[in-house]
Amino acid sequence: MLIAFFAHDKPGALPVRQANRAAHVEYLKASDAVVQAGPLLNAEGEMAGSLVILDVQDMAAAESWAKEDPYAKADLFADTELVIWNRVIG
Repeated sequence: MLIAFFAHDKPGALPVRQANRAAHVEYLKASDAVVQAGPLLNAEGEMAGSLVILDVQDMAAAESWAKEDPYAKADLFADTELVIWNRVIG
């Protein structure tokens, strides 16, 4: 099951993102669930959120993955959403 994880950073949280980026990227690379990932950008081109496509067994697995993300543990996000996604192209 493919699930898109959308997360928007809290306002002014770029320093928190930068301080935890190495651990977050390591977490992404170590996970067999991650299909694609990258930062969302604001109008100035700065990182301001995350989009991660997960391939997991069910929503509970996606929720567990999201909870363990170093960014989540650092309380970076203002809001998050997990959405079942149907890949049509790619």
